[in-house]
Amino acid sequence: MLLLYVLGLQVLWTARAQPLLPGSCSFEQGTCGYSSDPAYAKWTTNAEGRFIVADSAYVSWAGKAVLVSPELKLPEWSCLRLVYQITGSGMLQLDLQPEDENFDYMLWTSSKPSDSWLIGSVDLRNTSASYKILMEGRPGKGVGNSVAIFEIHIVPGYCVECNFEEHHLCGYSNQWNPNVNWYVGGSIARDPQSNLPDDHTMNNERGHYMYVDSVYVKKFQEVAKLSSPMTTTPLAGCLSFYYQRDQERGNIFSVFTKDQLGHYEELWRPEVYATSTWKQVQVDIKAAHPIEVVFEVAFNSPRGGYVALDDISFSPEFCNTETEPTFDPSIANCDFEDGFCQYYQERVEGSVWSSVSVKPNVYRIGDHTTGSGSFLLANTRFTSRPGYVGRLHGPILPGNLKYCLRFYYALHGFRKIDNALAIYIYDDNNVAQEKVWSLSESTRDVWTEVEITFHKPMPTKVVFVSICKNFWDCGLVALDDITMNLGDCRVTAGMTRSLPGQCDFEVGDCGYTQDKEDDMRDWVRIRGHTPTSYTGPKGDHTTGVGYFMYIEASHMLPGHSARLLSTELRGSGSPLCLLFHYHMYGSGTGLLSLYLRRDGGDRDTLLWRRHGEQSITWMKAMVDYTCENRHQIVFEAIRGPSIRSDIAIDDIVFKKGPCKDPGDSDPYSGFSENFNEIEY
Repeated sequence: MLLLYVLGLQVLWTARAQPLLPGSCSFEQGTCGYSSDPAYAKWTTNAEGRFIVADSAYVSWAGKAVLVSPELKLPEWSCLRLVYQITGSGMLQLDLQPEDENFDYMLWTSSKPSDSWLIGSVDLRNTSASYKILMEGRPGKGVGNSVAIFEIHIVPGYCVECNFEEHHLCGYSNQWNPNVNWYVGGSIARDPQSNLPDDHTMNNERGHYMYVDSVYVKKFQEVAKLSSPMTTTPLAGCLSFYYQRDQERGNIFSVFTKDQLGHYEELWRPEVYATSTWKQVQVDIKAAHPIEVVFEVAFNSPRGGYVALDDISFSPEFCNTETEPTFDPSIANCDFEDGFCQYYQERVEGSVWSSVSVKPNVYRIGDHTTGSGSFLLANTRFTSRPGYVGRLHGPILPGNLKYCLRFYYALHGFRKIDNALAIYIYDDNNVAQEKVWSLSESTRDVWTEVEITFHKPMPTKVVFVSICKNFWDCGLVALDDITMNLGDCRVTAGMTRSLPGQCDFEVGDCGYTQDKEDDMRDWVRIRGHTPTSYTGPKGDHTTGVGYFMYIEASHMLPGHSARLLSTELRGSGSPLCLLFHYHMYGSGTGLLSLYLRRDGGDRDTLLWRRHGEQSITWMKAMVDYTCENRHQIVFEAIRGPSIRSDIAIDDIVFKKGPCKDPGDSDPYSGFSENFNEIEY
């Protein structure tokens, strides 16, 4: 059945087709240096060439087949276009495997079945390091499921660029409408009576472009949409294209960006009524997250004219000199380890917010960042007074941008929390524009994450407000780890949590597995507080209401262990930094150890260990290690003498080491003399 769709690919490229870079392959004369990873099932080449396939009949034992590219080194930005088909059910995933790194970076994935071939587009950022591309095929279980790859084209430039000369149209797609659609125009086979133009690329009848006309319009506001492939990296620069437009009795031509949530933002619409020749348009794009570029034409009647489009290109340099560089919102980030960063209080109100730290203990939770660092606290016993309003102002942020604000708060002892904490957006004249969040009922003594997306036309700042109307009704509200990103929080969260080597256990176990050889019990994924009182956390470290892994001591005997194994890491000569948060609270708490398990090694190597009760709060651990061979990381928890021995872990992150790079804190070095240690 696949052969039927291969025939559709045998289209001659024109003289203006883009040059192919190393890593490209049509599988006509072999596999071009691509090979199957022997650790998994094998990709098989069709007997007549033309495609390579992972079929369920041969993959079931391994679950997947992994195709590995030859080593690539592409110093300039390039675009990988993949012609593929998923028959029945299955998944195809592209990963980037950098040289001397332990983890693969997921670039793109699809599980969309189709009766014909599809196009996947992946931007490959410029880099001086070598890497390989991994293509992971996972056909569904059962007869007749397969994942096939017909062509791999790597070309210079960005995936959003296209001159429409190739048969795959660079992955651009038409949103089908029964009456109006974008079509390929040009070529010598066109209707001689047509008033459509010559191609812009070649300036003759042999080239191709895209066009939409109004001949078959049936109703008011018929719309045709031509969409670029979704970018796989943020884009900032100049989008350029050529168009011709004949309005006759009216059409509306617009260019939009569309994000992963389906939100549109207009980039451009023409100022002139019609153009009889190709006209160039240049417009700046600043996208902090993946987008599609959408060319939309709306018609009101069958005599609405036509719009033609050609030669879409992109440059990382802005086309307008007055366009401001992409703003870095990290100026509003603060973990309060070294003061207030760029946050300040109104002098007329005094110091309502104080910088405090808590030594690890079993009575008070510490900061969210490390468990032993600093955070802000409103209404301490040194500053509280009836009727105060504490406003904490952030730095000014440019207008007309969408921001994602994240922060953590914790409550202690509030009787009434109506005014304990609220978030306002102020303009640069210090006037409140909107109240965007206020506190509702919340668990005490748990760091809870808040996400707020806001978008204002004017320059703005975030203001944290805490009000105490009556001394006896006021408690303590803590604030920590403020971060600001560009874009909608729902988009940025997906980008952040898909990074390799990171696991917060929110959507599963991230490939971590139980060691069944000698363990008497397993690690358990749970949310909320653990069942046994006076042990375990009240909530996870990631959001306060999410998931974490822990051992339930009441189901174990003293000395019983549970081991959690990471996925297998490749190993490299570069140092690696492992960060994670652990929770060891309870009078009978036992032992938490971290081991390095080398492939084929006889014994595990101890990397880190903590024994006994540590604190009622989540603590941060940072561990440096180097291993050039394939290996795994093992988390081992051993139950202590009593059932109050729950041990938990959360937010595991691997990154290039060493750990003590600028910006990292050392949670084991004690406390600075400059910390304002307040007992509250």
